[in-house]
Amino acid sequence: MLRMDLVHPLDGLDTRPWSSLSHAYGSAEDVPDLLRALAGADVDAAKEALSGLYGSVLHQGTVYAASAEAVPFLAEIAVAGHHTADVLALLGGMAESEDEDGVAPGAVRAAVADRLPSLLPLLASPEPEVRRTAAWAVSHTRATEVALPALRARWDEEPEPAARAEVLAGIARLDLLAGAAVAASVLDPAQSAQSAEVRLAAVFASLDAGAPWTEPLHTTMLSLLPANVLRSDLDPEGDEPLAAVVEALLGRGVRMERKVAFALIDAALHDRRAEVRAEGLWAADRACMLSRSAPRRLAWNLRAAAVDEESVIAMSSLLGRLGSVAAPAADILAPLAGRNPAQDDDHADQALAALLLVAPAQAAPLLAAGLGRRPRALGAAAGFRDAEGSAFPYSGELLDAVRHRLAQPEALIGNEPWQLTNLLAGWGAQAAPALPELCAALPHFPGQAARAIASLAADCAPSDRARAVTSLRAMAAEQEVLPAAKALLDLDGEIAPLLHCLEQDLRRGTDRVREAATMAAALGPRAAGLAPALRKAVDAANADTTPALDRDIALAEALWHVTGDADGVVAVLDSVFARAERNPWSRWSVVRAARTTALLGPAGRPLATRLEAALGDPVQAPAAVLALTAVAEPASLDRTSLADAALRSAESDADPAGACDALEALGPTALTSDQLRRLADLADGDARVIRSGIEDRVIRQDEALRNRARALLAVCTAPAVP
Repeated sequence: MLRMDLVHPLDGLDTRPWSSLSHAYGSAEDVPDLLRALAGADVDAAKEALSGLYGSVLHQGTVYAASAEAVPFLAEIAVAGHHTADVLALLGGMAESEDEDGVAPGAVRAAVADRLPSLLPLLASPEPEVRRTAAWAVSHTRATEVALPALRARWDEEPEPAARAEVLAGIARLDLLAGAAVAASVLDPAQSAQSAEVRLAAVFASLDAGAPWTEPLHTTMLSLLPANVLRSDLDPEGDEPLAAVVEALLGRGVRMERKVAFALIDAALHDRRAEVRAEGLWAADRACMLSRSAPRRLAWNLRAAAVDEESVIAMSSLLGRLGSVAAPAADILAPLAGRNPAQDDDHADQALAALLLVAPAQAAPLLAAGLGRRPRALGAAAGFRDAEGSAFPYSGELLDAVRHRLAQPEALIGNEPWQLTNLLAGWGAQAAPALPELCAALPHFPGQAARAIASLAADCAPSDRARAVTSLRAMAAEQEVLPAAKALLDLDGEIAPLLHCLEQDLRRGTDRVREAATMAAALGPRAAGLAPALRKAVDAANADTTPALDRDIALAEALWHVTGDADGVVAVLDSVFARAERNPWSRWSVVRAARTTALLGPAGRPLATRLEAALGDPVQAPAAVLALTAVAEPASLDRTSLADAALRSAESDADPAGACDALEALGPTALTSDQLRRLADLADGDARVIRSGIEDRVIRQDEALRNRARALLAVCTAPAVP
């Protein structure tokens, strides 16, 4: 709809100070040309300009000073009828953003709200897509007094289902209670039937308002499956409505709501339609990542959705993450996992990788049969960790296959050398028969083979041990391979080759300085001769990059263990803390510096002020608490406040494992009764504490945290011994 009375939507464009404003890529001097192209007649150029604006003034959801300046022109472009729906979507995204860079909080949203008098008439556009996008955009302004009456009026008139659903969602976004009231009218069986899109919007409006999950809501949600095609594409979770409902119900933390969430998943997994079962699997995956009780509750029901090869592959990743809890589903993986062992077979590889984590003893012979053709499965076995963190269970059949594979080192590709040697290292002396193959492979991949040799030969017969030492000594002397020199020390106590390698790496200033410093720290006073090289390797340029900070932290720790020079180490760490203030990405470097400070004990007391400054950051707080308990005057510590900082870190999934370390250091008497209750929630609450990170590790890490929290709670609540 071109508004003819607005001939010049870009009037005043060149009077704005664009070159002094910034966006995602620096100066905003390119914004005027992008806006002109967007309002121009060249469709391809306009499309490209829109993409450019998304990249610059709404970059991955972030808004800038130039974003606020661009809003009035974008609004007039939309009103003038130039790509109206697309521009409205851009404006709505800018209003929605809370990730603001170089602009006052809320300034961009306020700029969009200021244009509501021009934008609200678009709710009555002849084009349904414009009406739909307008409803979404104006609701994100949070200008309830202006936008809500307009959306209410539109609700009474809007005939098109998708636009009507977006109007309802917009009402709920601006006023939860108003949205719940409209949703109740939609879901009332006595009222005339509403479209599926509107009923789904009503379900979410009810959930957002905290309305009880009633039988009508439950029945409605099931009747809408498959729901992926119904959810608005303007919603970031538009392709997973069932999973979003399950997440909302689990987030309430109520046992009955968990029960109905699992019932929704069960119904979807048992549905005869493949699309519904697929949505049920997505919802089950989300539930297992959010709820500690979900894996055991859902493991058996996952079997119902395994009706063909495609569905088995779809659920294999989840089953692998569940580990032994998914043992009831092992038999649905096994047939596919054992297929075509003599051929490359990606689906068989995926199924076997999952089976190795679910039922390792059952899977080991299958991996042995297909070794060399199952890269995913080998990776799963090599990186295997169960609830206790142990290595992959020993298998004689798999050992024979690994030896056969190692006997052809030139044929190994990609990560295979690391994977095979890591598997052997986990078995230790049980894998001693593979020593000849490892020694022969040492020249081909010295780092990986040397570590495995040290692990295998430690408890071997003297003749085998002597052979390993001879191979390592030759490698360390000829190629100055650090892992070989380290293995030689572990097996024979021969330290000179390792010291030589470490000094070379330290003096060359290679990217291995951090590793060399870490090894030197482990040697302690035996590495006294490395002290000058360690001091020289400290970054004289005072760079504030994360690698430079982490390298200096490792050097400081090495200097402490090697020399015990507290003054020098404190100076290095103080420099690290100071430089970290200039680097917004250095939060974990501060954590590492604090943990190194803790090693100093009272000698690190000059750094107490640095540590106290880190207490306000949930990521840094646990390490700061740990260090303060080690370095500060005990009587000066407010242990209850420090415990609170550690608990907040765990509860916010910032550094839960570090929080447990900090609470252990504070001791059982530091926690108040309320803090003990919070610790009990970490130990036995249903909601997962660890919710982010590498997907394959979240469940395992959360279970490990749960066990640590339970152990802490037991210590803190144990009766005092007379």
